[in-house]
Amino acid sequence: MRILAYHVQPYEVKAIEKWSNDNNIEVVINKGLITAESIAEAKGFDGITTQQVIPVNDEEIFKTMKDFGLNQIASRTAGVDMFDLETAKKYGVAITNVPRYSPNAIAELAVSHAMQLLRNVKHIETAMKKGDFTWNKDLISKEIRSCVVGIIGTGRIGVTAAKLFKGLGAKVIGYDQIKNPDAEGVLEYRDNLDDLLKEADVISLHLPLVDSTYHLINKDNIKLLKKDAIVINTGRGALVNIDDIIEALEENRIAGAGIDVLECETLYVNQNIDLEKIKGTCVEKLMEMDNVVLTGHFAFFTETAVDNMVSTALNNIKNSIETGTIENCMNM
Repeated sequence: MRILAYHVQPYEVKAIEKWSNDNNIEVVINKGLITAESIAEAKGFDGITTQQVIPVNDEEIFKTMKDFGLNQIASRTAGVDMFDLETAKKYGVAITNVPRYSPNAIAELAVSHAMQLLRNVKHIETAMKKGDFTWNKDLISKEIRSCVVGIIGTGRIGVTAAKLFKGLGAKVIGYDQIKNPDAEGVLEYRDNLDDLLKEADVISLHLPLVDSTYHLINKDNIKLLKKDAIVINTGRGALVNIDDIIEALEENRIAGAGIDVLECETLYVNQNIDLEKIKGTCVEKLMEMDNVVLTGHFAFFTETAVDNMVSTALNNIKNSIETGTIENCMNM
């Protein structure tokens, strides 16, 4: 069995080599992305895996895969919105994902963002750089135990975040169309999103991106938030309308935002860029705001999570070849 791994990052190499040795399966590392041209390199392989940052929507990709006898792309990610699932299905190509990896990785960054914003860390740093070390009344902060934290999306990551917030003393409430039995004793469910938004001091999003969650947080419901509310998004960029968030921050209608993901993140994620590239964009605006903590899609980026994603994606290929059953499939 031979597997071709596209767009392998330096931090993945150790995990890939370990899996390859443990399973006695050859995994060839390729630093390029899957494109209509590069898919030709998959000829002669039994499976392919990738971590895409550009869309895979060219029909020629899937047609070539079918010609090569390849019926699966194993994504080393949870989200699969970079793939044209319908076109893949048309050519009998399954798109598999990593639905479960270290939930603590995402949850811990959500808590970290919330704590930095509650304690006005960036405001304090800005003042200190100007020589102002005074205990300015505008910098007085809340303790997390005095806050109500609203978790939107109560799957494994959401419940893990809820446990961490609860462990710090916060009251935790949640909203999800499907209630998670693991949330019992951890959070109190609210019957609808509006009720949660009205009550919460900190709102943390942990949802997949589907049609019903696109711009779930927008100008229509931002107006329900408390003036001192904080919004945290470590889920998918398009869960919030970032322009509406920025407007609310600029007009002091909310207190802060912790943002790890953005719709436009292909401009900068995992790249060393000329800052001119983001001039005039929402990224530049967010970077300049003291009431924003912005990270470039780093929530997943822990040793444990990377190892989980690599091993699960490669196991998806191995198991489908050995058993004929495709696990974690998103489009078949």
